[in-house]
Amino acid sequence: MSDEIPFHILELIIKRLPIVSLLQFRSVSKTWKSLIESSNFIAAHNVTDSQHLLIRYEDKESDTVGKYLSFVDDDTFPHQRFVHTLPHSIKLLKNANIVGSSFGLFCFHGYNLGTEMVVLWNPSIRKSITVPMPNKFTLDPETNLCFGVSPVTTDPKMVEITQFHKTSYHCEANVYTVSSGKWRNLSNYLPSKPFRIFSPQVVVDRFIYWCAFDPMNVDSELPNHNFIMSFDITNESFGVVELPDSLRRHSPKQLCISKVRESLVMLEYDSYEKRACSVWMIENGVEKSFTKRFTVEAPHYWSKSITTLGFRKNGKPIVEVENAHICYEQVALMVYEPNIECFKYLGMYGKPGTFFVHSYIETLVLIGQSDSNIEVEDDV
Repeated sequence: MSDEIPFHILELIIKRLPIVSLLQFRSVSKTWKSLIESSNFIAAHNVTDSQHLLIRYEDKESDTVGKYLSFVDDDTFPHQRFVHTLPHSIKLLKNANIVGSSFGLFCFHGYNLGTEMVVLWNPSIRKSITVPMPNKFTLDPETNLCFGVSPVTTDPKMVEITQFHKTSYHCEANVYTVSSGKWRNLSNYLPSKPFRIFSPQVVVDRFIYWCAFDPMNVDSELPNHNFIMSFDITNESFGVVELPDSLRRHSPKQLCISKVRESLVMLEYDSYEKRACSVWMIENGVEKSFTKRFTVEAPHYWSKSITTLGFRKNGKPIVEVENAHICYEQVALMVYEPNIECFKYLGMYGKPGTFFVHSYIETLVLIGQSDSNIEVEDDV
């Protein structure tokens, strides 16, 4: 029957199929397999705008790998949950952390037998690849590893920004693309103004964003030192996004970057104790200014602090709340309802600082890759 349907019509139909069907339909013919695994098809495939949430946490003192739960972020939340089995390559990582997520991929960084490694994992198709980091790039407190996927080419990229020589505020940048298997130097494209960036990162459309500050102004105790730095994943250029006056003057440690769907968000904490968190949002691109939407205040009487970890698709914050009255350290994961100013328990409890919340969509990125290590060439 498919022979009677023009191929371009068939392609339009296939693009609307869910991931699980596409994985099966690759075996129909070589033509279908080639189509489904092509970069153009992967970039164009968009069945639905449904969002999933990956939540990672540790609930025991001996738990170092952590639990990974995936939730469908719709009206059924948090009842549709799935327990993920991590790839063996991620389980082998020591001191593993999630660098970020982009276009359905998660980037893990850690060490395996003393070798610095990065694992890219697509939970929707259960595919992962391992990328050894070049020996000359070692992550220390002055180095940031960042990650994103170009929505145009679906090519995953990693950016490493090394910040050293504190007296001169000198920085270097290198980029790695999975398609090339090489690191390239981008230091000449960094902003001319002095900067320091800090985690976490977020990816909105084709840009990676970080919180940043001017170290010269901070060291001189001058105001207006905070801003946002961006990296265009597609054309590999850096940029700067200015913040409102009220956010420029804070201690950088009181700010954190996040996102709601495809809108950039800045979190402003009242103090180091994190008793309150104001949510500032920018929509429709970086040209418009941030506006303050609401403030999340820690529950009175029983809570010690709150940390906003991410947002649901409907814009409601997911927060980690630390209890001030129990004899052992424990935090609860909750959703804050801004309209009625109340918290909803999600039934998850863990060690402080171990909760991570990342939103993602289902994609086919990495579908043509084999589950194996990638040998890295170094051109920098």
